[in-house]
Amino acid sequence: MSVSDGMAAMGLGTDTGGSIRIPAALCGLTGFKPTARRIPKDGTFPLSTSLDSVGPIARSVACCALVDSVLAGEAPQVPPALPLKGLRLGVVQDYVLEDLDAGVAAAFGKALTRLSAAGASVTEVRFPALLRLPQINRKGGLVVAEAYAIHRDLIARRQADYDPRVASRILRGADVSADYYIELLNERAAMIAESARLSAPYDALLMPTVAMVAPAIEPLEADDQLYGKTNMAILRNPAAVNFLDGCALSIPCHAPGEAPVGLMVVGQAGEDRRLLAVGLALEAALQSTSGR
Repeated sequence: MSVSDGMAAMGLGTDTGGSIRIPAALCGLTGFKPTARRIPKDGTFPLSTSLDSVGPIARSVACCALVDSVLAGEAPQVPPALPLKGLRLGVVQDYVLEDLDAGVAAAFGKALTRLSAAGASVTEVRFPALLRLPQINRKGGLVVAEAYAIHRDLIARRQADYDPRVASRILRGADVSADYYIELLNERAAMIAESARLSAPYDALLMPTVAMVAPAIEPLEADDQLYGKTNMAILRNPAAVNFLDGCALSIPCHAPGEAPVGLMVVGQAGEDRRLLAVGLALEAALQSTSGR
């Protein structure tokens, strides 16, 4: 990426299921997915009208905050960091901690220890409703339904120009019925309400951004089954936040010399600037204790 090798100060991306936060986490960068409706999507080509978000990838939370304010049409500024001492951080236990690879689990655990030692209140949070996501998305979810509606005419004429793996996922939308789509919207509304209830006592929720460190590319290119399994594992945690209509930061939390790992800091819809202020505090604590 141009940001990771210093060719650019920041990059703009769209995030429907994690396409800002995932590359940020895997490359040791910071990525911010705002509330979907915060940034105008004029000039972007839609994938999922319910989930698409526009945001930055950069080297710091401050850079992301500055870009976010410009994109939102606000005065370009970075909010003051909130004091870390006493910040209430809820660590989600259900779904998002399943099947973490050893490097991610270790880095995430050490990051929580550092934040607690620096004065934050770090508490486990149960969110069992997330365990329903595989069943809710059994036919591909909102992305497949809405992507097919957007792409069906184009893909009918120019399927050969699509990546075959992308085309096959979009075409699953042909089998999505109106009742399933309405069920998705109802399930989403219920889970957003549950997320708001569980999040109320906390300044932010925490989880690993991605369940694994960056995988080798060559085996994925050669094996469709491995590619599919890896792709879903990488998307799992970031996509849950899109479904919840939240805003989220991915902040590096690995030690120097280790494979990059992202700590995801999650807020409720509309809490973008406050979440960035929380992220500034967390970033400073993690950098000061990891030697960055």
